[in-house]
Amino acid sequence: MNVDTTICRILKAEGIDWIAAFPHQSIIDVAAKEGIKPVIVRQERAGVNMADALSRVTNGKTIGVFTMQYGPGAENAFSGVAQAYADSVPILLLPGGNPQDRVGVHPNFDSLDHYKGITKWASSINSADRTVDVMRSAFSNLRNGRPGPVLVEIPIDVATQEVTNYNYTPVKQNRSAADPQDVSDLVDAIVRSTQPVITAGQGVMYSDATSELIELSELTGIPVVTTLAGKSGFPENHPLSLGCAARTATGMSAHFLNETDLIIGIGTSFTKSVFGFPVPDQAQIIQITNHAEDIHKDYSINYGAVGDAKLVIKQMIEELKNRKFQPREGVSNLIDQQRTLWMNQWEPKLSSSEIPINPYRVFREIEKTVDVSNTIVTHDSGYPRDQLVPFWKPVTQHGYIGWGKSTQLGYGLGLAIGAKLAQPEKTVINFMGDAAFGMSGLDIETATRNKIGITTVVLRNGVMTGYAANYMPVAADTYGSNQLEGDYAAVAKGLGAHGERIDKIEDISSGMNRALAANKKGQPALLEIITKEEPEVSKYW
Repeated sequence: MNVDTTICRILKAEGIDWIAAFPHQSIIDVAAKEGIKPVIVRQERAGVNMADALSRVTNGKTIGVFTMQYGPGAENAFSGVAQAYADSVPILLLPGGNPQDRVGVHPNFDSLDHYKGITKWASSINSADRTVDVMRSAFSNLRNGRPGPVLVEIPIDVATQEVTNYNYTPVKQNRSAADPQDVSDLVDAIVRSTQPVITAGQGVMYSDATSELIELSELTGIPVVTTLAGKSGFPENHPLSLGCAARTATGMSAHFLNETDLIIGIGTSFTKSVFGFPVPDQAQIIQITNHAEDIHKDYSINYGAVGDAKLVIKQMIEELKNRKFQPREGVSNLIDQQRTLWMNQWEPKLSSSEIPINPYRVFREIEKTVDVSNTIVTHDSGYPRDQLVPFWKPVTQHGYIGWGKSTQLGYGLGLAIGAKLAQPEKTVINFMGDAAFGMSGLDIETATRNKIGITTVVLRNGVMTGYAANYMPVAADTYGSNQLEGDYAAVAKGLGAHGERIDKIEDISSGMNRALAANKKGQPALLEIITKEEPEVSKYW
């Protein structure tokens, strides 16, 4: 069999039954012959986003794959891969490659060279008999260590060459616990601390450690805050949940982080970013990570432990039980007090009856309508994310897909499509604004064509929120440069989706129910909800 067939059989062996794709790329048809469904997108970035969601929602157990044409296809996919790299998401990219005698010849785009800065590992199959070795290395990099995108380039003159040494065994994940002395030292710090806080990153989910994290929190009485990427790694209906602390945050998380003397970071890089929180000067830091290079990267770490989050938490639990550690009392009551203060501040917006509709009221109405425990929600960049993050309360892993760092407009739609393919039994909703719809809205047709029942909520206020005041006041005032127009519900209908424009609060819930009914039939839906420009967000740093 040839290289393309070999790769597809390896994908099957690794549990992959669909790939996102845009032609032309010879492996697409070969995948179909081998029983792998190619989902053709309208633009390459959306395909990367779909692969991204599959890997996130399955905690990397099933790897999302995107394949594209060499040259322009690889060029168009670049931004999506940059976001996956920024968020440490394990996806497999299979671009075609220039014929080997044209590599390095201007102006041919060299995927291998250009993608090295935004991939964890990249290689080219420059010989048919290297196919198995390269793919084995690719999946080893995808399944072990800190996650990240991996690229395997398939030169078009190699793709059809025969492989004579096919012998492939699926790659297993190798995990390790931490040095027992490191665990003992960090438990010493926990015992000495007076106001500790656990910060849970997405490493908690990739190691499937939510149950262990709940046990650790309850054993110690230590509250848990999540990062943006880690949101939903700890259920936000738990009495010890502080919610999420990102660019915007809950009032509880801000209070406890400002007062803490010890931050216990689990599965987080502690990267300084506008999408994270600043560690207060008085706090000591514990960092538990599977990537040693993250320790001391942006902060001086007092106690580090290198290992898989699930295994290290188990070590901590055992050590704490051996010491007969007594949980701190009254923490949940303090959290409730701070939650009440914070919610009292925001209740006027969450229950607002103003017209155009306040976006915070939209979130509340939709949250009341859906079964949150069976729903996956994601946002788009900008105000939809900043407004939604503190107030949507996921109760299951990946009930919320939080993303940022590279933060491109339009990313959420592809994520929603991929999440629905990963977990078809779930309700999947993505919130976006006018600008984000303009970046990626045509891929609603991808969902229509493939009978992928997702719901897109466009918070339509006709402007780029905050841009007139903060970034381009003269351009906005003189030329209306912040204004955007469109009948997005009509566009969605034209693409085969269920579309509605909603301008009354009392129609939000019924509109959402009609969208869900369409979703159950495999039809995507778009609710274009006319909202006001709402610049206020729950921001503390």
